[in-house]
Amino acid sequence: MAVNIPGLISVIVFYILILVIGIIAARKSRNNSAEDSFVANRSMGLWLTFFTLSATNIGGGYINGTAEAMAFSGLIWTNAPILYCVSYVIAAVFFAPKMRRGGYITMFDPIQAKLGDRAGSLLFFPQLMGDVFWTAAILSALGSTMSIILDLDPVLSVIVSTCVAVFYTFIGGLYSVAYTDVIQLICLCVGLIVSFPFAFFHPSVDLSRIKDTWLGELPTNQIGVYADVSCQVVFGGLSWQAFYQRVLASKTPSVARTSSLLAALCSLLLSIPPAAIGVVGAAVDWNATTYTGDIPIPAEYHSFILPMVLNYLCPLPVGVLGLGVVAAAVMSSADSAVLSSGTIFAKNIYKDVIRPQASDRELLWVMRGGILVTGTLSCIIAILVKSVYGLFYMCSDLMYVILFPQLTCVLWIGFTNTYGALAGYVLSLLLRISGGDPLLSIPSLIHFPFYTEADGQLFPFKTLAMIVNFVAIISVSAFTRLVFRRGWLSTSFDVFNVMKREEDTKRGEERGESLMMKEREGGYRDSAQNKKVKLRDDYFQ
Repeated sequence: MAVNIPGLISVIVFYILILVIGIIAARKSRNNSAEDSFVANRSMGLWLTFFTLSATNIGGGYINGTAEAMAFSGLIWTNAPILYCVSYVIAAVFFAPKMRRGGYITMFDPIQAKLGDRAGSLLFFPQLMGDVFWTAAILSALGSTMSIILDLDPVLSVIVSTCVAVFYTFIGGLYSVAYTDVIQLICLCVGLIVSFPFAFFHPSVDLSRIKDTWLGELPTNQIGVYADVSCQVVFGGLSWQAFYQRVLASKTPSVARTSSLLAALCSLLLSIPPAAIGVVGAAVDWNATTYTGDIPIPAEYHSFILPMVLNYLCPLPVGVLGLGVVAAAVMSSADSAVLSSGTIFAKNIYKDVIRPQASDRELLWVMRGGILVTGTLSCIIAILVKSVYGLFYMCSDLMYVILFPQLTCVLWIGFTNTYGALAGYVLSLLLRISGGDPLLSIPSLIHFPFYTEADGQLFPFKTLAMIVNFVAIISVSAFTRLVFRRGWLSTSFDVFNVMKREEDTKRGEERGESLMMKEREGGYRDSAQNKKVKLRDDYFQ
């Protein structure tokens, strides 16, 4: 097949535009410290934070995956967009303001402050896996779209797109990512709104064909699986560094909360067009189009449904515009994910654990190395794994099982310590791995209730692993704290120094409260003095 030259030129122009904006934005990060580059000097206002949060959430997996699920599984299984938005709302109300008030650089700062630098750094690996799978999902979506609309090799498309996203993130950090997100979200909105009507009103589309199937089915034996993945998406979404990197870069806690709520609403609204395109893909008579492939569409091509609708049911200019939608979604999320892992590795692994005396310049280059590694791993997985929606779910797996309980306990349960955190980490990880995973060809070592060879695990074992994590953290932390405080065991056996860290934290809080009291008293005195001056001035006037 011949390459679609007009479409290819359009994509090249779009990529050049994004690169130029990213390079211009990178100039804002010059002459700043590494920490300022990580969180954009905490200078992001309401609208910039809203744009970058929305664009980060609405990735290629979000767009293509929603269409794939709606077309082949029905509405009841197309729950990820709604649940991710619910996750944003919970994070906006409970997590974002608390994190921003703490003045942290990354999401892992409070974890390491509570658990210690080395123990806290172990939680980087679930975060890395989440970022890699998330980026792989959206790169896979772009590869399938370009192969359909432009007749380009999907592997080449994935590699080129990865290079573009990694390049401007590499040179500009969060500044480049945030400003390019504005353009990408605008392109995304325009492309979805323009392309959907052309597909929906195509003469080959007959909605009566799916009147009995569009809702989907939830077999009784799948209820446990459904509950498992639903909880995974909601609560696994509460522990993403990509989210907190924007929250921590916002000007105030109020901006962090409001922008997150607005981003949740925007993400929900922008899930409607791809879901509708999925409905169209299920309702179309493909024999009445120029499509020449197998009918029904084979399972390995299910993730192609959105680009197929754009290509076969829309005029060429509209199809190319739709390609711009997916490209914009991919760029806006891929850059966020690779920056997330690069930042954590530089700040929480390299500086806090390996080399505390590292200079700002050194940290920036370490972050860039982390960006390159994350981008490369994501590109490889995107090429090897074909299901976009499967990757879309998989990315929040370990975030839900391991990281969500750890972060929540660190923020909200004061006696959480290293012993409890490590116990929860090990137990939940073993349970999760033992349950297996067909997407990654991991066999099931433990057959939970209702297991069958045909359907695999039907019990919500991921949620079980998450609950075990919570219980282990709380119970082991409480027990070890009691043992050391009561003197049942000498503090010389406290290998993680949790009691010393607890005492240091308590003294720090007392000093902070004392300073606040002095500042408050000084403020009262200043206020009284100002009032006296004002009364005197009023008298002489």
